[in-house]
Amino acid sequence: MIAAFSASSEAQESKRMERTITVSATGTAKVQPDIARISAGVVTEAATAREAIDRNNAGVTKFIDGMKKAGVEARDIQTTAFNVEPRYTQTKDGRPGTINGYRVVNQVRLTVRNVGRLGEILDEAIALGANQINQIAFDVGEPEQAQDEARKQAITKARQRAELYATAAGVNLGAVLRIAEGEGPSVPDGRMMMRAAVPIEPGTRTLEIEVHVTYELR
Repeated sequence: MIAAFSASSEAQESKRMERTITVSATGTAKVQPDIARISAGVVTEAATAREAIDRNNAGVTKFIDGMKKAGVEARDIQTTAFNVEPRYTQTKDGRPGTINGYRVVNQVRLTVRNVGRLGEILDEAIALGANQINQIAFDVGEPEQAQDEARKQAITKARQRAELYATAAGVNLGAVLRIAEGEGPSVPDGRMMMRAAVPIEPGTRTLEIEVHVTYELR
């Protein structure tokens, strides 16, 4: 009897799962970035590798000390690259060039937690000797609240879409059986001009949350 009951339950569950619909929907929320990450570096050249390194070390030390005095915390300063490479003379007859010096690059990532000061920080970095700025990226420090709003929006859209399909098919929408989430990309959207020594436009970011919801059909 127990085996028969178990088989009957499995059959009912299987039949129940056959009458389902799965829909996907995306919710979005726009937020203003509150964090900026800058990739800045000091490049030096000299006749010997030792001389180029010594010059670079002095320049980077001045740069990092100055950034700390400008308000960037030590935990937000990270060395990301250090390269020593030969510098070659160019020949006109196709022969291999000869080494005529060395080039040293020390790259640092700065995390600026007050976007309103970003232009000022950039201006100060250049004044301190940063002669290579490769990238500025904006991010949101605490996106959870905005993501929750996107989740609510996505679930509402999913319900509306599922009801539309159910009505068109002549059936009724039942209980939610499964919800799966996939976080969409965070994309730039719009511009916001900041008045600073260096003009910066962090804009806004659109956070996307995608949900996949399975409903029972009755």
